[in-house]
Amino acid sequence: MDFDWTMALGSFCVAIVVGLTGMGGGALMTPMLVTFFGVSPLAAVSSDLVAAAVMKPVGSFVHYRQGTIDLRLVGWLCAGSVPAAFSGVLVARALGDGSGVEHFIQIAMGTALLLAAAGLVVRGIQSRRRDAALDGAEPGPVVVRPIPTLLVGVVGGLVVGITSVGSGSLIIVALLALYPALRANQLVGTDLLQAVPLVFSAALGHLLFGDFRMEVTAALLVGSVPGVYLGSKISSRAPGGLIRRFLAFVLVVSALKMFGLGVTQLAWAMVALAAISTAVWLTTRHRTTARAPEPEAAPVRLADIGQAQK
Repeated sequence: MDFDWTMALGSFCVAIVVGLTGMGGGALMTPMLVTFFGVSPLAAVSSDLVAAAVMKPVGSFVHYRQGTIDLRLVGWLCAGSVPAAFSGVLVARALGDGSGVEHFIQIAMGTALLLAAAGLVVRGIQSRRRDAALDGAEPGPVVVRPIPTLLVGVVGGLVVGITSVGSGSLIIVALLALYPALRANQLVGTDLLQAVPLVFSAALGHLLFGDFRMEVTAALLVGSVPGVYLGSKISSRAPGGLIRRFLAFVLVVSALKMFGLGVTQLAWAMVALAAISTAVWLTTRHRTTARAPEPEAAPVRLADIGQAQK
């Protein structure tokens, strides 16, 4: 078995992002395997999910010790995502073999990446609006919404089973929309833990029916385990807003590559994305700052007036 140290280094960098933000595992790892290392899409999905089945528990363990996980949400998400993830593998295999299936998975992966990038943008806007509304106050208690949470798990699990993208990139955005009272580190911790049985289910399906390659998975594990541990240690104490913006940019570029854009087209697309994202960020920041509520004046008491007169 040939071991690729450059692949291990790439997985280390991606895993740090996963630990920091709860996102980017399949969204970055699988395109990296396809684009830079020439792994076929189906083999990349299968090998990445098997590696993620080991990587995800490491990050979630760190967050569990820090107390940044909502176990109620984890239970409802897993109830939908675990069977859906295994079903997604069967859907991918039912399409058959050959170049046509590889092309379908590549297009599906690109579409999922675009959805993940759009979700990151929405998450950033919602987070800024929530922080402006709270204005430094502690968020209220989280009230669990079982049916919407279950449906999020079903949709996310199905996408993960087919493309390996979505266990963090899509589900964490839906969590933020459903539960704006969750703190940033709670979002990451809850998403990482719910992804453990989800990824195990999808990995089992790909071990049985996919195109698993041991040499690829071994290189991913060597880099991703220490990377996700390091990222989770940092994330459990601080949010990763800057990294999320960078991640959204990388996701869009990866998606365009999955759609078959050439080098020149990608270069122009990156320039356009950089300009558009900067304009959107500045506009959003200006609007949320303008809408931030002014702090209420403290009530004036009669005793204070009398003390001031003395």
